[in-house]
Amino acid sequence: MAPNPSVSYSIIVRLEVPARGNMVGILTNTVERSGGVVTALDVTRSGHERLRIDVTCQCRDTDHADAVVEAIRALPEVLVHKVSDRTFLLHLGGKIEMRSKVPLRNRDDLSMAYTPGVGRVSLALARNPEDARRLTIKRNTVAVVTDGSAVLGLGNVGPVAALPVMEGKAALFKQFADIDAWPICLDTQDTDEIVLIVRAIATGFGGVNLEDIAAPRCFEIERRLREALDVPVFHDDQHGTAIAVLAALKNALRCVGKDLADVRITMSGAGAAGTAVLKLLLAAGAKQVVVCDVHGALHPGRDDLDEGLRWIVEHTNADGYAGDLHGAVAGADVFIGLSAPNILTGDDVATMADGAVVFALANPDPEVDPAVALEHASIVATGRSDYPNQINNVLVFPGMFRGLLDAGLDEVPTSMMVAAAHALGDAVSDEELNPSYIIPSVFHPNLAATVAGAVQKAAEENGRTSPVTLP
Repeated sequence: MAPNPSVSYSIIVRLEVPARGNMVGILTNTVERSGGVVTALDVTRSGHERLRIDVTCQCRDTDHADAVVEAIRALPEVLVHKVSDRTFLLHLGGKIEMRSKVPLRNRDDLSMAYTPGVGRVSLALARNPEDARRLTIKRNTVAVVTDGSAVLGLGNVGPVAALPVMEGKAALFKQFADIDAWPICLDTQDTDEIVLIVRAIATGFGGVNLEDIAAPRCFEIERRLREALDVPVFHDDQHGTAIAVLAALKNALRCVGKDLADVRITMSGAGAAGTAVLKLLLAAGAKQVVVCDVHGALHPGRDDLDEGLRWIVEHTNADGYAGDLHGAVAGADVFIGLSAPNILTGDDVATMADGAVVFALANPDPEVDPAVALEHASIVATGRSDYPNQINNVLVFPGMFRGLLDAGLDEVPTSMMVAAAHALGDAVSDEELNPSYIIPSVFHPNLAATVAGAVQKAAEENGRTSPVTLP
């Protein structure tokens, strides 16, 4: 499946052309014949004989961008000066910064914000460390921690290559929930070292967001940090994905008139995300689930089961199905893929039950071509932005952490994740709900506040809140 031109591969081509009236049309037609999309065309310098023009266009990938530039370069009397990748331009100098919240205009300001006045606050905290959430950044700060071992769909690219992704995460925290998050990219992939380092730095943070850490180490790291720390620890690749999937599935089933407790669900993928999705679905009331990995369905007769896979076997596949994914999909109401690209065909989707729901979430290439799946399924969702129903973790983590921080929580109970999923799903009103809109937009008004409110309400109902009261 060839991707559509995307802003992710948007370029600016600076060139000089003859000052003739038809040059704009020639440039636009050349880009479009090459498969690109012109989004802007700006004259930056004009003379009697020549024009300098910046052509901004979207391409499918880097090779396609090169081909578009070569097509422009081949035009008579056109001189290409410079080609800029807009995504790289956006990252120049990084995407986040630290700013002071208090003015430092004179000696009085300096004396209170720093020495000698700050010493009194330090002594107060030495006597009552619990006041750190009231008197420091701790009440609104999250550490975004990675070891670079499972970054996006890129694999084990290491901590330096992970840094732009973690910066982006921090920017989203600030944009959508006004949380000050900071990238912590660790140059180690040793579980013990990661736990030790995060324990040591957690003093300055109100929460820890684990990100892009490969399975199965991510499970142990999260478990040990949850046991050791007095702040919430949330592995977004697991739980953010699970919350978004549950919210979207709730609304998809509303569209097709089915109930979670009654539907047959086939899942592909038993890694970090797949396991977390499964556990949250079961907690929310799912009853009939079969999980497949690369070797087929997980069942008691498999001789390759580790601890995590054994848990899945004990809680799913009550009928003991032992076949492959294709057989597991046949007759299923729901398919949820968190695995690998192009493992299903339209013929597989055609064998599903009427009103089938397909969540093909492998990125960037889904388990089945969405366009093909839509020929047979009633509802299709992906992790991609160029199709309807994008299931994206950014729908979850800003509001989730806003609620956790404001409630003063030190853990993330399953009940609060279910509450967050219901709130996220309910953000789509009955009037808005349709097969192409089962999950709200990232820019849906007050989405983070809605999720945060649900988390706080769940905490209050369970008597868990210890909210911060500012002086």
